[in-house]
Amino acid sequence: MLQYDHFEHAAVSDVGIRRSHNQDSFTVLVAPDPKGYRKLGHVFHVADGMGAHAVGELASEIATRIIAHTYCKYAAENVPGALKKAFTEANAAIHERGLKNPEFGGMGTTSTCLVLRPDGAWIGHVGDSRVYRVRNGAMQQLSFDHSLLWEKAKRKHVKPEELEGVPHNVIVRSLGPESEVEADIQGPHPIEEGDVFLLCSDGLSGPLGDRELGAVCSVLPPKEACEFLIDLANLRGGPDNITVIVVRVGPPVEPVKKKKKKAAAAADDDDERVPLYKKVPWPLYILLGGLLLAGGAAALMANKLPGGPLLFLLAIVAILGGLGCLVFYHKKEKERQAREPEFRPRVKIYRETDCVIDDALVIKLAKAKEVLIARAKEQQWDGVDWKTHQKHDDEAQQLRTSGDFAGAFRSTCRAMEPLTRALRTIRHKEEAFNPHWEKTES
Repeated sequence: MLQYDHFEHAAVSDVGIRRSHNQDSFTVLVAPDPKGYRKLGHVFHVADGMGAHAVGELASEIATRIIAHTYCKYAAENVPGALKKAFTEANAAIHERGLKNPEFGGMGTTSTCLVLRPDGAWIGHVGDSRVYRVRNGAMQQLSFDHSLLWEKAKRKHVKPEELEGVPHNVIVRSLGPESEVEADIQGPHPIEEGDVFLLCSDGLSGPLGDRELGAVCSVLPPKEACEFLIDLANLRGGPDNITVIVVRVGPPVEPVKKKKKKAAAAADDDDERVPLYKKVPWPLYILLGGLLLAGGAAALMANKLPGGPLLFLLAIVAILGGLGCLVFYHKKEKERQAREPEFRPRVKIYRETDCVIDDALVIKLAKAKEVLIARAKEQQWDGVDWKTHQKHDDEAQQLRTSGDFAGAFRSTCRAMEPLTRALRTIRHKEEAFNPHWEKTES
């Protein structure tokens, strides 16, 4: 089992180039200790609000707040049930808020939640924000876009990119507009050391292709990856708000002495073991008490001691009461199961794209870097750390010559960072930066 502190994460949100305010929201809840990890796991959530007069911002904020709280409230009982309740309650709250104010018409939000636990990765999802997993050179999309494009592609049994003339930004399912909504609950996806999970709003997945998303996430630490991906999306024009969460599953901790390791494992087993008394339905304890009373009564009467008949009467009462409670218990259990149908584990990779870094991808990024350099010098950007840029640029050239394309790609990203950081401080909302690194088709 992966330990609770084997995960490195970062989350960044940006308004983009063309929007006046940010309607995205995100939540990160990291378990503080092994017990919290086993009970709740690590929770990551992205929401992309929709609606005029900033109501989208309100909708996404409600979603991130309620979903995290509700999931944590019920997670110990049942993970998929907790996620389902969380999405149901968030939808009801947003819908009710929308009905109370005429100006809140069209209020809604996408909602994508990733929970990493000892049993694997769980996903709750509505809308077109996405969850990806990078594994062994492949970018795997683990969520289904609830968009007109993807729904039509599903009905026609073709890939979304094969359809023409269908708008990419029409959402067919979201939290808020309707009184009820069906959330996709999937899991548990197995987690392996070295996996990288990416959650993002369509402000990132729209401008950037799956291959470049996977390439950046696979070579940069989470914080760098988040910031660099947002910079790339803004270089493509930043048409929407951009929210990115990157979670990297790290390597195992350094080996410890066998004695300590066994002791730690024993402690974990003791902590995880569920007490037997919690597994037994409580009416059985009443029945057991009645049987013990009956045995005591029989012993008293056999030895002609006083109190036998009274004890036998109490035993009958306890046994009959226990049987009645057992019937009541099973009735309530059936009602609970009817409200919360048993979840059948479901995992699916909806799209998989090769994101292995080759020389062609390194060259493509290097060309974008050269355009940035030319623009920075032409417009005399302030604050460019040319020394750091040159250091990483030299590293990239050496690594590429030696055939280490992944290393060259990483160093090229880092050579661009001083330029993109400078661009952040001087960009103007009314002036979109022309895209120069063309999107790689997935």
